[in-house]
Amino acid sequence: MVPKRKHTRARSRKRRGGHMKMSPVATIICPKCGETTVPHRICPSCGNYKGKEFVSLEEQ
Repeated sequence: MVPKRKHTRARSRKRRGGHMKMSPVATIICPKCGETTVPHRICPSCGNYKGKEFVSLEEQ
C-alpha cells in the first residue's frame, strides 16, 4: 500500500521528536591536572593522554 497524501512536516517531527533528542556530552576528569575533558582525546589544558605528554603547552 502507498500513502494517499504526504505527511506534513509537523506530523513527522511530532512522531520522531521523543528519540531524536541529543544526549549530554560525556566528560571525564584528567588524572594529571583535574580538568574535565572529553574521553579518548588529549587534555586541552595540560596536553596529556593516558599519562604521556603529546602536546607541550608553554606557560603564558
